[in-house]
Amino acid sequence: MNPTNPTVLITGAATGVGRACAVQFAEVGFDVIINYSRSETEASETQKLVEEAGQKAWVMQADVSDEQAVKEMIARIEKECGRLDVLVNNAAKTEFIEHKDLEALTEDVWDSILAVNLKGPFFCMKAAAPLLKQSEQGAIVNVSSIAGICGRGSSIAYCASKGALNTLTKSMALTLAPEIRVNAVCPGPIESRWLRSVMTEDALQGLAANYPIPRPAKPSDIADAVLHLAIGTTLTTGQLHVVDGGALL
Repeated sequence: MNPTNPTVLITGAATGVGRACAVQFAEVGFDVIINYSRSETEASETQKLVEEAGQKAWVMQADVSDEQAVKEMIARIEKECGRLDVLVNNAAKTEFIEHKDLEALTEDVWDSILAVNLKGPFFCMKAAAPLLKQSEQGAIVNVSSIAGICGRGSSIAYCASKGALNTLTKSMALTLAPEIRVNAVCPGPIESRWLRSVMTEDALQGLAANYPIPRPAKPSDIADAVLHLAIGTTLTTGQLHVVDGGALL
C-alpha cells in the first residue's frame, strides 16, 4: 500500500450510505478510515470491501457525540495514517415519532438526536481541521437530509437537527476557508435499514411514487454526490446539494 494515498474518514461507515462512500472512495484511490459506534461486524465487512478495491482500510470505533472520543480518534489517525484529506460526516440517528405526538418528543429524545446529528459533526470538523488544512484538497461533506429543508421527516427533532446541520455547514465553510471546503448532501428517502425497519418494501417504494424520478435513492446515489463534492469540484463550498429525485419540486 502506498502511504501517500489520499485518506478519507467516514463516520458511520459500517452500513448504508457510509459503506457506499467507503467503497467509492476506495475505487478512486483513497485509503479509508471506517468509523463506527456499535456495528463492529458490519464495519469489518466494509473494511474487506475497501481492501478488495485495493486500498488500505482502518476500522476505528468512536461515538461522535463524545468529543473526547473524537479527539482520540483524530489523534490515532494522525499517528497511524499520517494524513487526512477528506472528512465525511455520515453518522446519524433518529426516532420515528409522528409530528403530532409532541409528548413523545421528550428531552432525552432531543438530546440524543442533537448529540449525534449536530454536535457530532461539529466535534469531528473541529478536531480534524488541523490535519485537513495540511492537505492540498481538504474537504468536508456532511450528510444531511431534505428533512432539514422541508420540515417533514421521521421526527421533528430529526428535521431540526438536519436544519441546524445545514446552517452549520455554511458557518464552517466560512470559518475553514480557504484551506477546507465544506458542503452538505441532502438526500430524500433512501433504501436503507432505517426505513426498512419501520415500513414494508411497497411502502418504501410508495414514498417516491409521485416524485419526478419515482424511486427512493440507493446508498450509491448519495455516495456519488458525496464524492463529487469531495473531489469533483474545487470552487464549491457552503452548498446544500439536494439528491431527492425531485421531491422538493
